[in-house]
Amino acid sequence: MSWFSQNYEKAAIGGAAVAALGFVLLGWSKVGSVPNDFAAAPKGSGNSNPAVPSADLVAKAVASLGLSRTWNQAEVDGRPVDLFTGIPLFLKKDEPTKAFDPYKSPPIHPPIPNIWWIQHNLDPGFADSPGRDADDDGFTNLEEFLAKTDPNDSKSHPPLINKLKYHTDESLKWFIRPGYQEGEKSPFKYGDDGGVGAGGLLNYRNKTKEAINIGDIFFADGAAKDRFKYLGSVKRKEMNKAINLEVELTYARIEDQKPNKKGTVYEPLHNFPEGDVQKWAQFDRKAVLSLEAIGKEGSDEKIEENTAFGLPFDSPKKDYLLKKVTPDSVEVQYTDPATGAKKTATIRKGSFPEQAP
Repeated sequence: MSWFSQNYEKAAIGGAAVAALGFVLLGWSKVGSVPNDFAAAPKGSGNSNPAVPSADLVAKAVASLGLSRTWNQAEVDGRPVDLFTGIPLFLKKDEPTKAFDPYKSPPIHPPIPNIWWIQHNLDPGFADSPGRDADDDGFTNLEEFLAKTDPNDSKSHPPLINKLKYHTDESLKWFIRPGYQEGEKSPFKYGDDGGVGAGGLLNYRNKTKEAINIGDIFFADGAAKDRFKYLGSVKRKEMNKAINLEVELTYARIEDQKPNKKGTVYEPLHNFPEGDVQKWAQFDRKAVLSLEAIGKEGSDEKIEENTAFGLPFDSPKKDYLLKKVTPDSVEVQYTDPATGAKKTATIRKGSFPEQAP
């Protein structure tokens, strides 16, 4: 057997080493010739440089990068042109092959003019664009347009009363029953339905331990503690239809001392029949309201009738008065910030004010 056959692996390694050394020497010999073979830098307009046509322009382009340049805003018919997209156009859904120019075409969403969308950088290209709320303040684009407020600024919005919602009333039904007079004095009983609403039974809650003098405040304790003031009695002649005769009746005059009802005078009949208790019943009404805007959505507030409140509800300024509460609607009195005039907004149950103030 020959030496090559016995030492094949050694011979292969040795051959590879010789080849690698040859490649290294070849690469080294070419290092100095790289600028000559790949020269691209122009040496002047008079020199021929066939490898890079118009190579003399490279130097000019590089030099221009150091120049200070000002881009002037282009206009077409007095309209700014976007430097990248030109004049923005839309397509009509019923004529998709024709461009729709919002500057020159009828309003996309009447009554909002097209220029309003462009000025506020809002997209009118959606069917519900007027109902969208760009600044998430609870007021739609249409509401912001009508109020002339900024649809992109949550602090600029229409009057908050526009988003005051009436949910329901929480009413307490009550009565006060004067007893038989003892001279100028009179005993009293008070009852209510416990605030359970329609159909609740009227049950006695308070009664005076003794007859009350004119000018005294009563009751001493219980649900109606210190609520009423006895003003005296008044006699009236009325026709009794049951017997078809004129009779003289005596009515007690009672003044409410509750803060939101102070000064209200009731005149129940002295010792009226207990079967007539519903006839002489009164209500303490309380409205459940919510402000569906500026992040207050879904938070209810309970406000008593004839009570001042603020919007939002935690505002230190109490600029609104809940003038009247019924099961079907409420009336809110306020001062118009724009004109200073007193206004009243009617809000039906489950709704917002009927008309924007």
